[in-house]
Amino acid sequence: MALLDTVRDPARLRELTAGELRDLAGEIRAFLVERVSAAGGHLGPNLGVVELTIALHTVFESPRDRLLWDTGHQSYVHKILTGRQTGFDRLRRSGGVSGYPSREESEHDLVENSHASTALSYADGLARADAHLGRRDRATVAVIGDGAMTGGMAWEALNNIAGGPDRPLVIVLNDNRRSYAPTVGGLAEHLTDLRDGHGPGVFEQLGLGYLGPVDGHDIAAVQASLREAVALDGPVVVHVITAKGKGFRHTEANDLDLGHAVKPMDPHTGQALKASPPSFTSVFGEKLVELAEQRDDLVAITAAMTEPTGLLPLQRRFPHRVIDVGIAEQHAVTMAAGLSMGGVHPVVAIYSTFVNRALDQLLMDVALHRRPVTFVLDRSGVTGDDGPSHNGMWDLSVLQVVPGLRIAAPRDGTRLAELLAEAVAWQEGPTLLRFPKGPAGDDIPATATFNGIDVLRRTGSMDVLIVAVGALAGLALTVAEGVLAQGIGVTVVDPRWVTPVNPALADMARRHRLAITVEDNSRAGGAGSAIAQTLRDNDVHTPLREFGIPRRFLRHGSRAEVLAACGLTAQDITRAVAELLTGLDTAQPGIDDLGPWPVRTGEER
Repeated sequence: MALLDTVRDPARLRELTAGELRDLAGEIRAFLVERVSAAGGHLGPNLGVVELTIALHTVFESPRDRLLWDTGHQSYVHKILTGRQTGFDRLRRSGGVSGYPSREESEHDLVENSHASTALSYADGLARADAHLGRRDRATVAVIGDGAMTGGMAWEALNNIAGGPDRPLVIVLNDNRRSYAPTVGGLAEHLTDLRDGHGPGVFEQLGLGYLGPVDGHDIAAVQASLREAVALDGPVVVHVITAKGKGFRHTEANDLDLGHAVKPMDPHTGQALKASPPSFTSVFGEKLVELAEQRDDLVAITAAMTEPTGLLPLQRRFPHRVIDVGIAEQHAVTMAAGLSMGGVHPVVAIYSTFVNRALDQLLMDVALHRRPVTFVLDRSGVTGDDGPSHNGMWDLSVLQVVPGLRIAAPRDGTRLAELLAEAVAWQEGPTLLRFPKGPAGDDIPATATFNGIDVLRRTGSMDVLIVAVGALAGLALTVAEGVLAQGIGVTVVDPRWVTPVNPALADMARRHRLAITVEDNSRAGGAGSAIAQTLRDNDVHTPLREFGIPRRFLRHGSRAEVLAACGLTAQDITRAVAELLTGLDTAQPGIDDLGPWPVRTGEER
């Protein structure tokens, strides 16, 4: 019987010998390779923390002692050791374990975080709470990577932790020289000095205890350092050196990201099980290179996500025109404002979920100064398998309030390229493009345009106007087929630029019996809400119904599963439209006349 099969909770680890713990580490690596290769997920980070996690669970007694993971994608081994092995059969799928800590899954998960640089602040609060309540019978331990240490919030926390020398707190600095990509900046250089034995270290200068560096793959050495840290009875940094992707040749040999996040693959060859069609991300990356070849003033900024946000082609073509600031979204945005003031046009490429962290900078440092900065938000809408903290379902709700910000939502790859060119050409203020994770799909051509709005379908009487936002245009057209089959006339349009709302939408809505909006953003404050306000402002009384994401955090699952759970399926929307129109039978019919519309064909635009 394998050792791993006998581990149902961390207490079992404290019954094993040092040799058995080393054997267990090998079994865990084999388990990770098998299960993550099948499902996809964060393989490299977890291969790197196997021994470290075993040591943590032998020295500390979770859940009494609180273990916090920053960021949470390195928690797979922690999940395995806390009784969730069976859930890995459906890793990041509906009914399986989440790819991040989850309080719903286990009492051993205290914080379900996927946003970096936060664990030290949680830990400081927990340690302060224990001090306030007079509790001395449990430990607080935060595991943070050197990549996450580039985030400003981590240093705000360190400043405050150092100010409480009597509050016990163990900070495990998991130094693998990487976030997604190699760690950048002065901190990376300083950690290299510490690894080489050159000091004194910045942590000691702040007044924190410092132990290490210690080999993070030597269980006994890590255990000894952790026990010494506890004995110091104050805030201590334990500097642990690990190798991301350790023990699997296909991750160790991956120079780009050491297997940071893998798609389902053959574990023997390391090749993806399915070829990936062109994605929105890849289309963006190719178009940006083309624009950069035309304009010497274009530069791109990433917060430690060069390849995932599509900037790798630009970096290869123009290495000095991609700036990686580390996990520092706030700095990235205000630096972009400065670049713009200096005569450069920055393109800030970032995941939608992470732009929330830089709202103040976008609002006050970019928009207030009317700087022509282009933001490109990847992973907007439902991402699905990465769970609630990665869904980009808030950007329209949050950013539509920013004065002067123009927001576009391309429905396909061709529109993405067009809108990106329009965005970087705009000089009156900031612009933003949002698009989802995944394939760009087939192009959806317009049949006509109306004052800058693409008309995708116009059939029958003017019963229902469907305003499709971005990548849900395909869903809107499927809904159109469904309502047409019931004898309901339909118009499907794509506004292209979502904010500010094109007033022509009010003219179009006035001619229909019913208007609906379809978006993969929160219904609260989303595109539909803004369009509804525009109708009211223009004294349009056509009923409008918004279809979008409800105001709640969404469980992990495939994008299709999550959208279905939100009622964003063709069947659900078609049925709702038919029911809404049934209630309007006594209303005046729509105007079945295109004459007054200044229509041009898509080719003439």
